[in-house]
Amino acid sequence: MTTKSVLLIIGGGIAAYKSLELIRDLSKRGIRSKAILTSAGAEFITPLSVGSLTGAKCYTALFNLTDEAEMGHIELSRSADLLVVAPATADLLAKPALGVANDLASTALLATDKPVLYAPAMNVRMWQHPAVQRNVATLKDDGALFVGPGEGDMACGEFGFGRMAEPSDIADAVEAHFAGRSDGRLNGRHIVVTAGPTHEPIDPVRYLANRSSGKQGYAIAASLARMGAQVTLISGPTELPSPAGVATVRIQTAREMMDATMKALPADAAVCCAAVADYRPEIETEHKIKKERGGLSSIALEENPDILNALSKLDVGRPKLVVGFAAETDDILCNANAKRKRKGCDWIVANDVSTGTGTMGGDNNTVTILSEAGEESWENMPKTQVAGRLASYIADELNKRSC
Repeated sequence: MTTKSVLLIIGGGIAAYKSLELIRDLSKRGIRSKAILTSAGAEFITPLSVGSLTGAKCYTALFNLTDEAEMGHIELSRSADLLVVAPATADLLAKPALGVANDLASTALLATDKPVLYAPAMNVRMWQHPAVQRNVATLKDDGALFVGPGEGDMACGEFGFGRMAEPSDIADAVEAHFAGRSDGRLNGRHIVVTAGPTHEPIDPVRYLANRSSGKQGYAIAASLARMGAQVTLISGPTELPSPAGVATVRIQTAREMMDATMKALPADAAVCCAAVADYRPEIETEHKIKKERGGLSSIALEENPDILNALSKLDVGRPKLVVGFAAETDDILCNANAKRKRKGCDWIVANDVSTGTGTMGGDNNTVTILSEAGEESWENMPKTQVAGRLASYIADELNKRSC
């Protein structure tokens, strides 16, 4: 098998230190690396450490007389099979989006004829800034690939989206790209997927939950990513590993899922596969409730936010396609279609989770897709196959709506 190679462009952010781990991870997977270290990146790590790990010269300056006599920036940008920008700072996102080429990194990005994968990393406010989001949208429209950012604690002391994807997640995305697991139909698209259950606390040791395993939502996220989409997976508590090339945000409660979903917008499509708890206890106590005192005999409940309804009825920023799921035990299609109309989503994926079907938490699913155009039932199949077929339908619908 031909060895694949990556040109890694390392931007100036604290996450630059993770690029060293990324180089090692790629090497373990048989993927060779060369690297461009920006002047800002060199404030965090050294050319020596980068070159030692890649086993090749670390490039830093555009106007190196020897390299540029051989048109080094063009050769660098085209000799690799994939360009990876990690960390992709706001500056490194802006330059190619605006057509600016004033250093080796930005010149290589404009001169390349190869795909580019960006792993953004910046302060949460910077990531949310309209200018940054415009640049990201432009790069996606130009066919760029993205992995992350994720949500978490940052070096600046803030918490939110902007944290660079972990090196293993970036390496997974690179490997998936080289394995040809993307047909490109969703290149440049951002899709939000919710999956798994939510846990609604009663006290520090108890919670309300359901039997959702998250398998169907995770399979959908993976299938969408393999088709080239940038996928943000908002996941309730599960035992499942994050799908390769997917930015996963892990939450516990319905309110946290609502908040994470809205923060993940804008998106081209949203697939609400999570089994969100309809209710939560009115009061979450700080101490374990003692049954001997009768504290568990009656628990007052209040409604949780309705994520599917909220997404479907957004006045501004509504995804072009909103897909809901309806897990039903009786009158499956009637109840599911009523839900579609009530919520205002475009499609509802209905499935039977009555006792004995094995659907809830199992590996197979039998679904019917309901829309304004009618209904389409699929035979029982593995959830991975359901995911692949649904992802293909989503790609066709988004591309049709873009025409």
